[in-house]
Order: sequence, then structure tokens, then C-alpha cells
Amino acid sequence: MISLKVKQKRIGPVIGRHPWVFSQAFVSIPDGLSHGEPVKLISEKGEFLAYGYFGSYAQITVRIWGYEEDEVLDEKFFIRRIENAHRLRKHYVENIETDSYRLINGENDLLPGLIVDKYSDYLVVQFHTKGMETWKELILRALVKTIQPKGVYERSDLFVRQMENISSPQGKSFDTESLQGTQGVLYGTVPEIITIKENGFNFLVDVIHGQKTGFFLDQRDKRKALIKYTKDASILNCFSYTGGFTIYALSGGANHVINVDTSERALALAKENVKLNGFDINRCTFYEQDVKDFLKNTDRNFDVVILDPPAFIKDRKKRNAGIAGYKSINEMALRILDKDGILVTCSCSANLKMEDFRFLISEVGAKVGKTLRIIETYTHGIDHMQLVPFTEGAYLKCFFISIQR
Repeated sequence: MISLKVKQKRIGPVIGRHPWVFSQAFVSIPDGLSHGEPVKLISEKGEFLAYGYFGSYAQITVRIWGYEEDEVLDEKFFIRRIENAHRLRKHYVENIETDSYRLINGENDLLPGLIVDKYSDYLVVQFHTKGMETWKELILRALVKTIQPKGVYERSDLFVRQMENISSPQGKSFDTESLQGTQGVLYGTVPEIITIKENGFNFLVDVIHGQKTGFFLDQRDKRKALIKYTKDASILNCFSYTGGFTIYALSGGANHVINVDTSERALALAKENVKLNGFDINRCTFYEQDVKDFLKNTDRNFDVVILDPPAFIKDRKKRNAGIAGYKSINEMALRILDKDGILVTCSCSANLKMEDFRFLISEVGAKVGKTLRIIETYTHGIDHMQLVPFTEGAYLKCFFISIQR
């Protein structure tokens, strides 16, 4: 294993357990390193600092996955990492009412670049980096031995992969079946639609065609929090996807929920989810429409408006345009909320910090002439645990806001 020497003035973040080490932090980087190649980090004095894998000659050069000097990188290494992550989720998340959650959250579980979501008896994996993808076979073996799923599906069709120009290498999985690009079955069999349990509700999840890995597991706690605001309320669920917030609103006694999304397939699943949970479909209306167009043209007012859009800021270059987008939808939502109404507004843009999101909401409140109060604030879900020093991993922000009379 090659050793890379970290400049003495740059070892602070490594000692502080930040999982990324940038190119400028190294004394030198030899030519010929390959993506995913394991490396040992040492100080200029020769002291051991950490283990990781080589990522790139530009920007994030090494992603750290261990601090034990005698650790061997083999199948047992990945089994230990997966077992540790699984133990935490089983203790804090999994129960008779919830069988699905984020199992591996990348850097935060010391497996940088790897995402694994558990949907009932199945796993959906994403390889966010070329380096982690190098270890796909060992990771797959470890997942199967540790979790014993009925099937494993890969959904590495990601924007970040396009940014890094990753293409899956040709190769064989351990069961000799050919790996099919960046999306497909890696192990066992995986149905197109999986039924999961969340807080006692049932949801149909499309792991093949759905957004991200099929369902927004990181909104579990926000959906549950919504219930107390929905008694006898009229609800507008924007970017409704497959109706996650809708089911919770109906369970809380909402009079009617309007769902707006551009995906016909997602809305079809939302309707099925309403029926699956035993609610009257007549308490819902579904519009296959752009949310901005709906907000701009509706002549109705609502007691609760939910805004859970996709990330408007994919990268820093699009920050200003993304902020304008967030301002636009939040302004239109505030204008159609009744007095004492509730706005549930979210952003999953990592390039928009919590305080900046709050400030733009404040600006919108001033523009529409309404006094806004934050009742509840949420970030990542409990299964999306985050390393304390890894502030770059923070992405999800959600405010429950009341409009004062």
C-alpha cells in the first residue's frame, strides 16, 4: 500500500476525522495512482494518520475510511462497516412498523461514496464515486452475507456520476452474472415495485424508475410531524411524488389533499398508496402539472402547503438561479395560505445552507407582507446520520412555518 505524506499544517482536518483530504494537503502525489487504490496517510514526521482510497488528482484526492493502523482491507473490513451501520439502524429505526431505511450513508458510515437503502427485504445501492465502485464485488459479497437480502439492485444513474464521468467497468459479480452498467440487478431477484412499511403505513416503492433509490426515506420524520397540522385541513402537496406526505395528512384527518407532480407514473403510485392504506380516494385530487404553473394559476386557498422540491442547486454555478427558484415557489405558496396556515418548506440542495434558506424565506415573507414563525426545524433523518466534522454532507432542511394573523 502506498503512503501519502500530509503537510504538517494540513493534518488538522485528518486528525479531526474529516473524511476528505484535498490535493493541496499533500507534500506530493505520485503519478500512476488508480481510482479506488488504497492509500495510507502519514504525517511529515512519519506518523500514521488514516487509511483511505485514492479518488482523484484534482480536489478530493483521498476519501478516508479508517483510522486503525492494523486494519486489513478485505471482505471482513466491509462486513464490519456494514454490521456497525446496521446495528445502529436496527436499534434506532427498525421496528414492527418500519422496515425500510438508509443502511449505509457514505462518508458518514466510513464507506465514502457508497449509499445503500434497505426496502423491506431488498437493498438498493448507489456508487457515487469511481473509487468506491472499484470495490463493488467485495461490497456486494459483504452486503449479502451481513443483511441476507432477497435481492440487490443498483441505481447509480446519478448526476454526480455524470459530473465525474464514471462508467461502470466490465466485470463479473461473485455469482458470475454480468454487471449491467450503472443500473440493474446485482444479486437475487428484485421486483419493480416493493411494498414497504413506514410508521405503520404501507408504501409502494418503484426502485427501478423512481427518483433517487425509489423513495424519500430521509423525510420519514417530517411526514410524521405533519400529522398534527392536518385535522379538518385543506392540503396542497407540491412535488407530491408517490404521496408520502399525502398518506400522513389523510391519517391526521385532512378534509382534502391536492397532489401536484409532473410524473404520471409517480401520481399513479400515489393513488395506489392512498388505496393501500385504506383511505377514500375521493379525499384526494391529482394534477399532472408543473408546480410553478399550478401555484401561479390556482384560485384556491389552503390551510397547509407542502413544498418538497428536487434540488434546485445542483452545483455552485447554479446557486443564484436555484435561490430564485426557491423564492418563487415559496412566495406563491405563502400567497395562497389562509390565516393561521402552515407552510412546510424543504430544500435538499447541499449548496444552500440552513441559515441561507431561512434568510430567503424571511425575504419572501417581507415581500408578501406576512409575519412568519418557525414552529419546527428538521434536517437529515435519523438513519441519515452525519459525521460532526463533515459539514459538506449536510443537505436537507425543512421548516414548519406558521403565518401569524
